[in-house]
Amino acid sequence: MNADLPPFLPPTAQGMARAAALLKAGDIVALPTETVYGLAANALDETAVRKVFNAKGRPLRDPLIVHGLGEGFFRDFAVFTPTARALAKAFWPGPLTLVLRKTAAISPLITAGRDTVAVRAPAHPLMRGVIEACGLPLAAPSANPFGYLSPTRAEHVRASFGTRVPWILDGGACDVGLESTIVDASDEAAAPRILRPGPIAAEAVEKILGRAVALGGKTRAKSGEGMPAPGMMDRHYSPRTPLVLLEDGATPAMPKPGRRAAWVRLNISDPAGTSSQAIEIFRLAESGDLAGAAHNLYDLLRQLDTGGYATIWCDVAPDNGLGRALNDRLRRAAAKAD
Repeated sequence: MNADLPPFLPPTAQGMARAAALLKAGDIVALPTETVYGLAANALDETAVRKVFNAKGRPLRDPLIVHGLGEGFFRDFAVFTPTARALAKAFWPGPLTLVLRKTAAISPLITAGRDTVAVRAPAHPLMRGVIEACGLPLAAPSANPFGYLSPTRAEHVRASFGTRVPWILDGGACDVGLESTIVDASDEAAAPRILRPGPIAAEAVEKILGRAVALGGKTRAKSGEGMPAPGMMDRHYSPRTPLVLLEDGATPAMPKPGRRAAWVRLNISDPAGTSSQAIEIFRLAESGDLAGAAHNLYDLLRQLDTGGYATIWCDVAPDNGLGRALNDRLRRAAAKAD
């Protein structure tokens, strides 16, 4: 461990109390959630929130998610519609973010100047323990440099930030491994819209509501306008190594002589003749299940990103349920830079 950095805060009552004290003092702290690690700040302290934007290199037009313990915790910050209440009752605490009308209590810095705010009640006991200990709503985007792969382990946060984020509460590997589903439930007169697919599938949302939901949202805001929700940039969650997706059973092209490529597989069986020294095969989940693939995705891509590969090839998943969320992250990761 780098001697210039403090040790990880332990996953104990003392570790949570220390994290809470740091947040109350205006510091930023990386905290585990069931989805990915978040870089947290007191959502009611603009100076602290700016530290998050500065550490990440995050553009101010990309809003943040505010984390709390449940609907009652957000009563002063957001206006809950009947649809939002039904979804919160069904899926909180858990990996669901609701976009709702905001009140004046939340800074426009967090909402990218929009009249809506994204809120979530995470399920991770350490994150919930810290929120309870400090009594504050926490603005907490993923704890990674903006646009890079999200962190699912404390080690990922430290590798990305070093001394810029010295305080990290170590909760081990995140259970889910993909960012939360984001649902716009701000307007009861309109159909709820899934702005970012995630661990809670559209089908599960529709089952609770008893009606159809819309999929997708505007990914490009007008000049000077904030994005409607986090994670909607065309290119996001990206490794530095070029990532190329394989659709409809396609196989990778051979790399140039002397170069190596990695092939990330979702399927269990390998097409004949694909094994070679030039193309190394990696599996997201030995059983081929999508939950295991989601859990392992960012961890594996981070490993491959430092492996000296010329290209990372990756299978796409069936485009439904959790596969829709996997494909969303992969397509943004593979998108060309502007």
